[in-house]
Amino acid sequence: MVVRMSQISGRWFWVSLLVGGSVVAGQVMCGAQAPAVQPSPQPTTPAKPLPDRFPPSPLELTVPDPLLPGGLKRPLSEAERQQLDQALDALNVQATEKLQLNDPIAAFEIWNRELRLRRALGFLEEVTALGRVGDQAWKQNLSEEVRVITNRLKAIQTEAQKPVQAGSASSSGGVQDANRTALRSALGTAYQQVRSPGLAVTVYNSMLADARAANDVPQETSLLTTIGQLHLSWFDYPKAIATYTELLNLAKARTDQQSVFVNLIQLAYVHEQAKQPAQAATYQQQLLDLYQQNEQAQYIPALKIKLADNYAASGRLDLAEQQYREAFELAQPFLQVAYATDALQKLGKLYRANDRLDSALQVYDYLAQAEQQAYNAYGAMDALDQVGQIRLAQKAYPEALAAFRQGLEVSKQLNYRTDYFNEQVQKVAQQVPR
Repeated sequence: MVVRMSQISGRWFWVSLLVGGSVVAGQVMCGAQAPAVQPSPQPTTPAKPLPDRFPPSPLELTVPDPLLPGGLKRPLSEAERQQLDQALDALNVQATEKLQLNDPIAAFEIWNRELRLRRALGFLEEVTALGRVGDQAWKQNLSEEVRVITNRLKAIQTEAQKPVQAGSASSSGGVQDANRTALRSALGTAYQQVRSPGLAVTVYNSMLADARAANDVPQETSLLTTIGQLHLSWFDYPKAIATYTELLNLAKARTDQQSVFVNLIQLAYVHEQAKQPAQAATYQQQLLDLYQQNEQAQYIPALKIKLADNYAASGRLDLAEQQYREAFELAQPFLQVAYATDALQKLGKLYRANDRLDSALQVYDYLAQAEQQAYNAYGAMDALDQVGQIRLAQKAYPEALAAFRQGLEVSKQLNYRTDYFNEQVQKVAQQVPR
């Protein structure tokens, strides 16, 4: 018998006695005699084993399956591979039907069986299936299934990075170089399907390093495009900007003008999404210069409107005004009525926001007449409303009343906003001197 004592607090001690392989604990008062401790009786029946705290993954083949009686370790002949592949495709169809019948539990039981058996066909086939099922799991909000599939993808990625063992044809000996690129590409896609963009980018960056080492510019461009789209789709704007900047520099180095156009557009868009209008305007100005150099004037009005929007958002109101005016003037020869109208509406709004009411009035007066001549009743009604509001702000009540009355007539034709214009007419009429 071994007795161990350690003071806890005051006069209390814990006493542990090792008796016959078992530990008995008790408390005694300091200075008092410890009572005799009797050995614990030995159990007459064996103790039940503790439950497994870490059950096997549903993707692990732990029991024989009728579709693969030899298990995963026996190599398959080509005929056996084809037969198994057809059987697994049938399981996928069954699982899809279960999901369509709103029975996701049964569906994923079947899909997990398919995934367990897909291992026999090799990493590439398994990864493709993992991505497909993982996508469905994510859509069904089955986080545990997504986690298990993601872990399996990471295990395959680790295995694929191992050097190939001499004379090894199995997955345990690494992946042959001829299949490595296809497998990494499949892993990148599968990681996207389970919504793990960081893991996908890791795979693509590995492929990108190889492409650069091999001076494979087309592959480098393709991978950078994929990485950029991935960053953008997950709202990682700083990394998206860095990636598209690399693409732009590559395009300029190759004098690939079409790619230069595409990446300037992307960079302007990403900066807009990142709420960086001044930077977006910089790329739009470069794009505008290219359109002018290539005599592609038909694209300029729409671009100038976007450029003006970003100038206005960044506080460069003089440049915004200039671009809106030029967009309106350039849109007319190309009969781009929508762009011309949009430019005028935004110019009028810019004037009103900066208390340039006379300038705004000129714009909306012109716009009201133009919309009426173009039989655009909705546009005319909105322009007349703006004229009335500006005249009201100037306390020119007779002119405001005339504008609202015209707007009322148009609203009656459309059967739209009639109550609003009636209210404005009645309110302003009270202000007109009799």
